[in-house]
Amino acid sequence: MAEKKLKKLSKKKAEKGESTAQVIKESAGQIWLAGLGAFAKAQEEGGKIFDALVKEGMELESKTRKSTTSRVHEVRGAVEGTVSQVRGRATESWDKLEKIFEERVARALNSLGVPTAKDVKELTKRVEELQKAVDEYNRKESGSSTAKKTTAKKTTKKASASKKKKTAAKKKTSS
Repeated sequence: MAEKKLKKLSKKKAEKGESTAQVIKESAGQIWLAGLGAFAKAQEEGGKIFDALVKEGMELESKTRKSTTSRVHEVRGAVEGTVSQVRGRATESWDKLEKIFEERVARALNSLGVPTAKDVKELTKRVEELQKAVDEYNRKESGSSTAKKTTAKKTTKKASASKKKKTAAKKKTSS
């Protein structure tokens, strides 16, 4: 744009008989003055523009924070949900693995003849039942034990008397 103006001005001055150097010198002066005018205008309105830019920046920052905060909350919720699912799956997997391990150990111990906890409980219960039966039997026996002791003493006396008789009879026959 400035170039077209310069060419027009140069043609007019050339028609009037002025030299090209003089035209260029005047044009450069005008360009310099235009630059100074633009600089002065920018200084005057610079403060207003700066304040407007600061205000726009603050509004943009506020919008960005709101948007970012809501996104962060959405992402956090999604991540926490995923973590809960993964934790649940991991717990299920560990439970299955533990059950499989326990079953294999139980089979190995069973093949070696080691009784299980269930077997030990059944045996303990059976031993307790037998102990009760023995205790009951002993109570019944202790009530009739005095009669048995008397009978046993008589039987022992008779047996020793008969042994003595047999021994004496043998001695007689052998002599």
